Order: sequence, then structure tokens, then C-alpha cells
Amino acid sequence: MTGLVIIGAGGFARETAQAVRDAGEFELLGHLDDNPALHGTDVDGVPVLGGGDLVHDLPGARVVVCVGNPSNYAARARLVRRLALPADRYATVIHPTAAVSRSSQVGPGSVLLAHCVLTAAVRVGAHVAVMPHVVLTHDDVVEDHATLASGVRLGGGARLERGAYAGSGALVREGATVGAWSLIGMGSTVLGDVPPGEVWVGSPARRLRAADRPALDELASHTVGGPLT
Repeated sequence: MTGLVIIGAGGFARETAQAVRDAGEFELLGHLDDNPALHGTDVDGVPVLGGGDLVHDLPGARVVVCVGNPSNYAARARLVRRLALPADRYATVIHPTAAVSRSSQVGPGSVLLAHCVLTAAVRVGAHVAVMPHVVLTHDDVVEDHATLASGVRLGGGARLERGAYAGSGALVREGATVGAWSLIGMGSTVLGDVPPGEVWVGSPARRLRAADRPALDELASHTVGGPLT
């Protein structure tokens, strides 16, 4: 069985560790985390082996990067770029209770947690975090580094662009686009397109403010320098 390491040891990483164990496709070797205080400890019975760069000393292991939160949802993209691993090093973790149609696609490094549903011709990019009970309906597109918190629902043909974050319970109307590195607040209802690099909240969702600096930096880098990986 191929070994796997999880970059990060926070909440999302711990949830992913349980999904890896439940799926039984990989041997979970441990977490890698840049917090030295965690090195040599166990998190939910899984060892923290060292910092993230230790992944280069484990060339046979597959990898998933499981960092980021609403206050810094650009962290995953920055860490993937720093590690500079080839795409074939990244595993795709899908919980056994997730329902993924044969016509749907999920990219490398992405994680689908329990009871997610991808109905028909859904495209999920690389390094996407899909939390429990997310429903993606026909022809949805979720681009690289996006995050869908628990209970998000996307209507048919909706799109989350690169790095977008949809908070818990958010609803996105069919055909609507959430722009790159924008954040949709928990419980919000998106009825139309959201521009890149903004925070929208409420029902119906309205602009609150610009996104935080890490997200805006990612947006600017991608716009000026071409696609980031």
C-alpha cells in the first residue's frame, strides 16, 4: 500500500486523516507541520513527523496539503507553490461515503470529505477542499485551491474560480460565478456573479469589503504573472 503524508495538523488535516483511514487506499504515514512545537507529538493518534519540507525526504510518499482557514484561505496555494512537487506526487482523497458520478472529475491534491455529492459532469480542480455534506450539481466548476465549507450547495452550472472560499451553508444560484480569491460568508445566498477579491455576506449576498491581503496578493500574482500552481 502506498504511503501518504498530510501537510498540516489542524482541523482540516485531522479530518482528512480520518477520511484516509476510512477509505483504506493509502497507508497514513503521518502529518508534516511547520510548527516545531508539534514535532514528535501525536494528533488523534497520527504522528507529526516534522516540518513541511521533510516531504522531499519521503520521495515514495503521496501528499495532500490540508492547511488554511477563513482568515487565511490563501495558505494552501502558497504552500503548494513552496513545496514545488510534481502533480503526480499529490493524492486525491475521497471519503467512501462521497458520491462522485462517473462523468465528474476531481484533480490531484483535492479532498472530498464525508457525504459530498457530485451529480453530473462536475469538474473539481487541484488542491480543492470539499467539506462534509457539500452538494455540487450538474456542470459545476470548482477551480484550483478553492474551499467549500460544510453544507455548501452550488446550483447547476455555477463556478467557483481559483482560490474562492464558500463558507458553511452558503448557497450559490445556478449559473453564478464566485470570482477568484473571493470569500462568501457562512449561510449566504449568492444570486449573481461575485467579482474577484471581495467578501460577500448575507441573504441575498452583498459586498462587505475587499478580501484580506493574502488573498489579494494571490489574485494579483495570478493576474500579473500567469497561472500559479
